[in-house]
Amino acid sequence: MSVGLLDAQDVRRFRDDALAAVRPAGDEVMTDAARVDLLSELEKLKSAACALQAELTVDLDASVRSRDARQGVAPERQGRGVAAQVAMARQESPHRASMLLGLAKDLATDLGCTHQALREGRLNEFRAQVVARESGCLGRDDRAVIDEEVCGTDVIDGLGTGALAGEIRKRVQAADPSAVARRNAKAEEARRVNIRPTPDTMVYLTGLLPVAQGVKAFACLTKEADRLVSDGDERTKGQIMADLLVERLTGQTHAHDVGVTVDIVISDEALLGAGHEPACVPDVPGCVIPAQIARELIAHALRAETISFIRNLYADSTGRLVAMTSRQRFAPDGLADFLAIRDQGICRTPWCDAPIRHIDHIDPHAADGQTTDDNTQGLCQACNHAKQADGWTQTTVHDDSGRHTVETTTPTGHHHRSRAPTPPTPARPPTPATRPATRPAVAYYRPAFDIHYVAAA
Repeated sequence: MSVGLLDAQDVRRFRDDALAAVRPAGDEVMTDAARVDLLSELEKLKSAACALQAELTVDLDASVRSRDARQGVAPERQGRGVAAQVAMARQESPHRASMLLGLAKDLATDLGCTHQALREGRLNEFRAQVVARESGCLGRDDRAVIDEEVCGTDVIDGLGTGALAGEIRKRVQAADPSAVARRNAKAEEARRVNIRPTPDTMVYLTGLLPVAQGVKAFACLTKEADRLVSDGDERTKGQIMADLLVERLTGQTHAHDVGVTVDIVISDEALLGAGHEPACVPDVPGCVIPAQIARELIAHALRAETISFIRNLYADSTGRLVAMTSRQRFAPDGLADFLAIRDQGICRTPWCDAPIRHIDHIDPHAADGQTTDDNTQGLCQACNHAKQADGWTQTTVHDDSGRHTVETTTPTGHHHRSRAPTPPTPARPPTPATRPATRPAVAYYRPAFDIHYVAAA
């Protein structure tokens, strides 16, 4: 599948012309009916653009694999880095881009009617993914039949996303029950627990479980919560279930007494009560908490006398974190801690919000790259593997931001910059004329009951 010789400049010109065309001129007023029509057509345009992006993605994958084959790259390594390039081009995470790459291949091979429905705006990209996901366990012939029966007809018209998934699932089970059974058995291998931040200083702790186990666990929590409510417990049923979950997982008597493992990075001004700059939690990427809550957590640890030791981080005259003290020699373990705090627990690849799993060199170690804070960064596993593909280079850039900056160059010559997050602002920022080049900036508290605190000094 190949698209025409339309280039990025043509698309930008079309986009600008289209945006200008929908703005009423002079005293002209758009009616509500016209607004609704425009919303509908723009949604169809978005779907058509997604179909074209899928075609381009397949072409890119084929081109890279062909080049790798000519260069003698092992078959299992051919195409490495394609998803990462798609991620940067579409400003998506690498995980999301891998899903989009898989969808693009499905549309180009097994799901022709779904592809056409996407082009026509009868399906959006997410709903096309639902079709691909629910039919993924089938062989090509069975999959093509269901694709034609559902997306090649008016069956999809008016169906909600859940109803569409149910329709595909029903047909898949009828077409090949054994394939569904094999997929269900394999799905148990993917059971896991995840954590992600939500607004208002909360997190989602989610478990992906086999259905019988999940239903049993939920039923036990529900039964005990109902009993406590009937006994006069003033908490809501939902609150009781959440507290029971924590207590049974940790073995603690009361949910609020549970020690958790978390780093809190907070400025000195916020820590001492005069400032309101939020603190960040590197252990939960993307999580920030109000200064008042961070102060209360730290005060609780101090009152309980659970602080076991303090480590200092140092900042240069721009506020950039540059070093960290340790009871031991400044070794890889200490450097890993420092980088996790500097990068606030999030992979440094642009648009990737996965947690750090690997500490990697920017200038490769094989090319005499040094193991220093300036030449290392925190990456997720997928991004670290992607940058090992041919044609990828990274360099450390010293720009006006003052923060650690890495420039990634992809095999197509596109450049993407990633800057370390801004650390909390000290109450009295250093100035080159009055302060030394480095100074204590952050205190790192490690309470004995496993709450870690980091505070700017």
